[in-house]
Amino acid sequence: MGDEVLSIDDLYVSVEGTEIIKGLSLTINIGEIHAIMGRNGAGKSTLANVIMGHPAYEITSGSVKFKGTPLEEMEVFERARAGMFLSFQYPSSIPGVQVGTFLRKSVSAVRGDTAPSARDFRKELKSHMEALNMDRSFLSRYVNDGFSGGEKKRLEILQMLLLNPTLALLDETDSGLDIDALRVVSDGINSVAPNAGCLLITHYQRLLEHVKPDFVHVMIDGRIVKTGDATLAGKLEAKGYDWLEA
Repeated sequence: MGDEVLSIDDLYVSVEGTEIIKGLSLTINIGEIHAIMGRNGAGKSTLANVIMGHPAYEITSGSVKFKGTPLEEMEVFERARAGMFLSFQYPSSIPGVQVGTFLRKSVSAVRGDTAPSARDFRKELKSHMEALNMDRSFLSRYVNDGFSGGEKKRLEILQMLLLNPTLALLDETDSGLDIDALRVVSDGINSVAPNAGCLLITHYQRLLEHVKPDFVHVMIDGRIVKTGDATLAGKLEAKGYDWLEA
């Protein structure tokens, strides 16, 4: 076991009776960055949602363990508290809830006994916001309400830095970002990566130019059909997926 943070063994997942993931196995250790690439509909987001405990997805067979504990024994809030974090592809807006309040409440809910004092929280928040080039005025805005794509993604990464997870699941965090925002988001991912296992779901090689994956997995029709190092992402960019479907 040791540093194993996520262990998936022959996983099958259905949504409303339709099988989406069809026998997927994957192990992620602390300090490893795994990228999953694949076309739309391959099952990539399903995998992230299932790990985090979205109620619409049903595990029909196989197992997923987080630090050795079977996931079905953990409620969603327990997963978050145990160190799992999911950055959504399309973060929801929460009108009426200010970003500052939202972040403070999330940190105390997830970090529990180890949550920082109000003063330390402000210090942490300030340093992370500076690193992400986020203006202080951000904190008084409503969560994701009227945010640009880049602002939403920066807020996701800010949450991740404050929650300091041991498993970070990033679902297309790079989609719709300009090069500056992409660099900032990548720096955030790189800063949590040494102490966490990271699973990046992406379509594009460009994120992987800034966040160097240890493993690249190609997902087609609910299965991982090929695993390689970072050079595999370049090959997919150049050749597409057809050569793997043969």
